[in-house]
Order: sequence, then structure tokens, then C-alpha cells
Amino acid sequence: MILNDEAIAKIKERVGLYPQSKSAILPALTIAYHQVGYLNDKVYKDIADIIKVPCVEIAEAATFYTMFPKEPVGKYLIQVCHNISCALLGADSLISYLEQKLEIKKGETTRDNLFTLVTVECLGSCATAPMMQINQDYYENLTREKVDKIIEELRAKA
Repeated sequence: MILNDEAIAKIKERVGLYPQSKSAILPALTIAYHQVGYLNDKVYKDIADIIKVPCVEIAEAATFYTMFPKEPVGKYLIQVCHNISCALLGADSLISYLEQKLEIKKGETTRDNLFTLVTVECLGSCATAPMMQINQDYYENLTREKVDKIIEELRAKA
């Protein structure tokens, strides 16, 4: 089993909060993601065994949501929204700038495993476009200068 005892206990606790164990799929995926850092078939099987739901249903939910990486990512997962509002306000240029600055392409991780860059359809912050989410934090009304400052601050923390 990939999940540790603490994650298993948390998932079992969540299952008890719902009339049907299937309702605990998203909370279980979130708990597993926070422990492992990404989700894959082995994690889906662990969750399925814990909550007694077919593994395919766990995988279906996990693959629907972009918030769950399916392979290891860097310490900082940069998700840039490229939906219509962000696109109209410069998301494509911002994505290109990040690729250049980090010396990676979309879907790649920097050599130091610090940053992974991906694009997503919508992060629900259209009024503050262009925007990106890094791990759990939103960064909005982005400019190249703001991106430079954010990357510098994250590198300093690492």
C-alpha cells in the first residue's frame, strides 16, 4: 500500500461522514494527493480498497480534475489559466514568458525539481485575469514583473 496510516485513517474518517462511501472519493483523492504529491493507478487502488468503491470510479474522478497531477511534479506546481478571459488578457504571452524564464515547456519540470508548468482551462478568477495558481495560492492580474517577483520569492524559500 502506498498510502500511510495517517492518510488511511483520514480517508476512513471522511467515509464515515457520508451516507454513501462513493461520496468520499474527492476527499480521499485530496488526502492521497497531499501525501503522495501526485495520483496514479496504485493510489487509485489503495483508495478503492479503503472506501470499497470500484477502482475505475476512483480513476474517473481523478482524471477529470486538473488539480490532481498524474505524475511527480516540482515543489511548485504552476498552473496557468488559458481559458477565454485569461487568453484575451495575455495568458499565452505569460505562458511563453514562463517557459523562457524557467527554461522548460508546458508539462515539464525544471532540472532542480523546483517548478512544474502546466496550463489549465479555468481557475475561476476571470475578473483578475491573467492569473495562475501555484500549489494552493492564486496570483492574479499578472504582468511579467509580477511573475519575476513571484518566481524570485519562491526560489528564495526553496
